[in-house]
Amino acid sequence: MRTGVRTATVPAQTVREASRADGTPPARAVAGSRALGLLLVGTGAAGLLASWVITLDKFALLKDPDFRPACSLNPVVSCGSVMESDQAAVFGFPNPMLGLVAYAVVVCVGVGLLGAARFPRWFWLALNAGTLGGVVFCTWLQFQSLYRINALCLWCCLAWAATALMFWYVTSFTVRQGLLPVPGGLRAFFEDFTWALPVMHLGGVALLILTRWWSFWTG
Repeated sequence: MRTGVRTATVPAQTVREASRADGTPPARAVAGSRALGLLLVGTGAAGLLASWVITLDKFALLKDPDFRPACSLNPVVSCGSVMESDQAAVFGFPNPMLGLVAYAVVVCVGVGLLGAARFPRWFWLALNAGTLGGVVFCTWLQFQSLYRINALCLWCCLAWAATALMFWYVTSFTVRQGLLPVPGGLRAFFEDFTWALPVMHLGGVALLILTRWWSFWTG
């Protein structure tokens, strides 16, 4: 039984292969499914919400050093500790401000798919590369949060989960549509078991969080 987000098969007549003025064929335009569009809108909106809340709290913290974010619940779940760290502003400005832009783009792409938009191969690969960059950055932040800052931010966790989901399903799309060349066996795996990849990814992160503060959770 095949599971995971399905994508629409593009009829041959909808693939634009008419020659350009210079005689070279244009990039093939590919449509995604409504399910993929909904996933991108949902995960993008979740990341956008997390980035917005963290940005507001960061500004409040800058105005009042005694401000306590609502998600600072205990010594471990302490958003304030994360916001005050050097890692919270890697590029010289609060990280969530970058998220406000990146997640908004993902929402726009999802809305476009819901409107039956088709995008060329370069666009899908660029989106895939962007989500990969997001996962790499989130992975670095996870390491910093668990083993350097020694605190968790719940809104950050929401953004991490949203980024992992969008990355794996966009990757699945580009693989199954033949936009990203891979061996046949790997393509078949994505056809049937896309859902397993984000489950293992997020499960691994949850396991690290559980074991990192095991004495705290069980004390």
